[in-house]
Amino acid sequence: MTTKMVFHGSDIEKICAYYHLNKEDIVKFGANVNPLGLSASVKKEIAENIDLFSSYPDRDYVSLRNTIAAYCQIPAEFILPGNGSSELISLLIQERAPKHTLILGPTYSEYSRELSFSGSTQEYYHLQEERNFILDVDDLCKTLEKGYDFLIICNPNNPTGILTERERILRILDRAEKTKTFVLVDECFLEICKNEKNIFVMIDETYVEFAPDINAVTAVPLTREFTNLMVLRGVSKFYAAPGMRLGYGITGNREFLARMREKQTPWSLNSLGAFAGKKMLLDHDYFRRARELILGERDRMETELKKLPIFKVYPAYANFILLKIQKEGLTSADVFEACIKKGLMIRDCSSFQCLDGEFVRFCIMMPEDNTRLLDILKQL
Repeated sequence: MTTKMVFHGSDIEKICAYYHLNKEDIVKFGANVNPLGLSASVKKEIAENIDLFSSYPDRDYVSLRNTIAAYCQIPAEFILPGNGSSELISLLIQERAPKHTLILGPTYSEYSRELSFSGSTQEYYHLQEERNFILDVDDLCKTLEKGYDFLIICNPNNPTGILTERERILRILDRAEKTKTFVLVDECFLEICKNEKNIFVMIDETYVEFAPDINAVTAVPLTREFTNLMVLRGVSKFYAAPGMRLGYGITGNREFLARMREKQTPWSLNSLGAFAGKKMLLDHDYFRRARELILGERDRMETELKKLPIFKVYPAYANFILLKIQKEGLTSADVFEACIKKGLMIRDCSSFQCLDGEFVRFCIMMPEDNTRLLDILKQL
């Protein structure tokens, strides 16, 4: 029996080599990046300011933080820019030094990878497929009482596309703040010293700009109230700039933020990246056009896919849709291969933790490409 290869959403070079394809000919339905690409006005601004590479960036990124503050309607003092959300996840875990972490899964694998370097135990809170992966907040709150000191939530979640509304996030944060965990500090003596800590919550909002109502989802306003919270965002997906490596963390815990900043590599974001990031967040026309495209095409794709009995379609609130294959004998690898042979790269979800069964995921691309994908899926 031949084992089929499983690829990550960014494994474009491996996919091309395996299937003997040209990179330029592939439509990347697996990367979750806005198909509009970089804003035309931002491209122009970058080209006209290329000499910024000859200067060090402002070490405190004051102008960028002020722009992010206006964009998120939060004080600039709450914001830490970084070299993508990956750097901020690493810094947060390093500074918090959790002992027992709970991750809502299935989800992005980078959380687990960074935790593996920290010495923290990792457990997954399994979102239930029979509930369409919608979070049971009451059950999660009960689970938090089992000795965890760190909770990771991706909202809207990748790969399920499901969101948890802010009012329900508020209940989780309230429970996390009130639930105390005794963390071992020193066991070199006969008397064991313990430190009481509440549960720190990290919420990754990479996909929040794709939500139907951003204000009903984002936890950013809650950073004014809760000091055990950090929200992470970036420009990779919505603003189509994964190569820029710009992310930012938001927390009202200024002492914690200051400690993260102390450990951060100086000038971790380059001068042009800081400049371009600011320009992206100020491009309101791009923001409007991107939401119109993605939300409209997402609704169209959902409607068409629900007509196909071979798939179960889950509610989608990000820029991608998760499907469960219900046709006997048809695997996620089969669907991936049928698509890639036509130059369309979707995501085989077999590598995601907590996702048992045959699932595929694809992001929303330009209308003509979405129609091509629908045609292939209808023929399976």
